[in-house]
Amino acid sequence: MPFDADTRRGLSQISLPFAFSILLLAAPLALLLAMSFWTQDFLTLDRTPTIANFVEVWNSPIYRTLMLRSLKISLIVTFLTVSLAYPAAYYMSFVAPDNRKALLVFLITIPFWTSYLMRIFLWKVILGYNGVLNESLMGIGLIREPLDFILYNQFAVALTLSHAWLPFAVLPIFVVMEKVNRSYLEAAQDLGDTPFQRFRRITLPLSMPGVVAATLIVFIPTIGDYVTPKLVGGSSGLMIANMIEVQFKNANNAPLGATLALMALLLVSSVAGLFVWINRRYLKEEGAA
Repeated sequence: MPFDADTRRGLSQISLPFAFSILLLAAPLALLLAMSFWTQDFLTLDRTPTIANFVEVWNSPIYRTLMLRSLKISLIVTFLTVSLAYPAAYYMSFVAPDNRKALLVFLITIPFWTSYLMRIFLWKVILGYNGVLNESLMGIGLIREPLDFILYNQFAVALTLSHAWLPFAVLPIFVVMEKVNRSYLEAAQDLGDTPFQRFRRITLPLSMPGVVAATLIVFIPTIGDYVTPKLVGGSSGLMIANMIEVQFKNANNAPLGATLALMALLLVSSVAGLFVWINRRYLKEEGAA
C-alpha cells in the first residue's frame, strides 16, 4: 500500500534522526549486549554464548560492593545538588527582579568556562593535606594539624561531583518555574493561603517536572563517572565505572567489562524508573487533593 504525501514527508523528516539513533545508541548497546555473552582469555575472544560473566558479576563481592557504593554516592550527589539547586532556582524565578534574571543565569554557567578536569584538580588543591582548607583552618586556630580524611574518600567524590553538576540541576528547575502561572499564586493569596500553603499547593507540584529532570540529569551520569573517583576518591572512593575501565584496558577482558556496564545500566534504569513512578503517584495525589 503506497504512502500518501503527508506520510512520506513525515518519514523523510524522522529518517535522519532515526538513523542517528540506531547508529549512535542502539548499535553500541546491541554490541555491548552481544559481547557480554562472550569470554576472553587475554588476546583470544571466544564468541560461544555463555552466561559465565553474569554469574561472576553476581557472585563476586567486589562487584556488588562497587555497584552499591556507586549507587550510594550517586544518590547522595543527586540529593545534595537538587536540594541546593531548588532554592537557587526559586530565588532566580520568584524573588530576583526580571532585569537581573539573565545575569543570574549567566553567573550559573560560569563553571562551564573551565575544564572539568581543572575543577577536579582545584578540589584536590582545596582538600589536600597541605591544601587551602587545612591551611585556613589551622590559620584561624580551629585545628592544630592538617585533616587527612577530607581527600581520597567517598566524601571527596560526592563533594566534587556535587559542585560539578550543580548548574545542571539549577537550570531545568528554573526553566520550569518560569512557566508557573503567577495568577494561580495571586488567586491563592486572595483566598487566604499563607506563603507556605501557596508553595506547597501550587509552586512545588508545578515545579516537579523540573525537579525530575534535574534529578535524572544528575543521577544518570554521576553513577557512571570514573574520572572524579580516580582523581579524588582513593581506594575507598572508586566506583563501578573504574572497574569497567580496568576490565577494558588493564585486564583486557572486554566481555566482563561489557557485562558490568550492562548491570550498571540496568541499575540506573531501575532507580530512575522508580523515581519517575513515585513522582507520578505524588502528582496524582496532589491533583486529587
